[in-house]
Amino acid sequence: MRIWCVTKSYRRFFQDYKMRKINFTKMVASGNDFVVIESSPRSPVPGPRFLAKEICDRKFGIGADGLLVLEKSKVADIKMRIFNADGSEAQMCGNGARCVALYTSHKVTRSGGHKLNIETKAGIIGAEINQDKIKIKLTDPKHIKLGIPIKINNRILMGNFINTGVPHTVVFVEGLKEIDVFNLGRQIRHHQRFKPAGTNVNFIEILTDNSFKIRTYERGVEDETLACGTGSVASAIIAAGVLGYRGGGAQNISAHTQSGEILEVYFNSNHNIISDVWLAGKAKMVYKGEIYV
Repeated sequence: MRIWCVTKSYRRFFQDYKMRKINFTKMVASGNDFVVIESSPRSPVPGPRFLAKEICDRKFGIGADGLLVLEKSKVADIKMRIFNADGSEAQMCGNGARCVALYTSHKVTRSGGHKLNIETKAGIIGAEINQDKIKIKLTDPKHIKLGIPIKINNRILMGNFINTGVPHTVVFVEGLKEIDVFNLGRQIRHHQRFKPAGTNVNFIEILTDNSFKIRTYERGVEDETLACGTGSVASAIIAAGVLGYRGGGAQNISAHTQSGEILEVYFNSNHNIISDVWLAGKAKMVYKGEIYV
């Protein structure tokens, strides 16, 4: 028979080890779901990378595509840090920013209408809140490169790269419903052409001269998601460049996501210079709760 003896050092360990209660808000924007947590110098979020993996687990945690940690900002109304479900930190998340805009507006005013700025690692994001309709102004895109040959399973696919705060590759397809987004997206996401950072992957099927259907494999989530804000923006800009949607000038393009919601993308195109980029769609608070870590 084995007898366990608890020494003084082990007793001290168990006495010092305390579960910490963290308040959170579950939010959704176009099918992208997030856990929002406030952090402060007095009550910092413990180990956000590890916490994101624990919280986002859909079997043993709350379940989400990502964790949004809110901090005070010296240059904006709020600072947003984005942690993917795998624990990696992202520079930007369009649908996450729309959730944060709605969340912050409820903290500032109860009127449902508000304008504010959000600090992200990709830059300052402007936001306009009109009840549940949230419109955000993204930083101007960069590193646009069209017609990139990508060899997958002895087949050459043509990809188009753009950074809309985070890296995206856009692939035009027919029969979007039948595309194996998980396997094909994963191979492109890790393709040597996009190392070391990797890329998000968007498959789009053109509907009209200013609309398309989209399915996205998200880096960090490592799976297909119901919607991707920066991916919808990336796809709209690439489509405009490749297909010449309505020529130059002001653009208004609709992205039909897997969630069923239609995201609206607005931007100006002038001699291949893209500016004044906006993303609009709905967001909502689902519930509030406490988690013990």
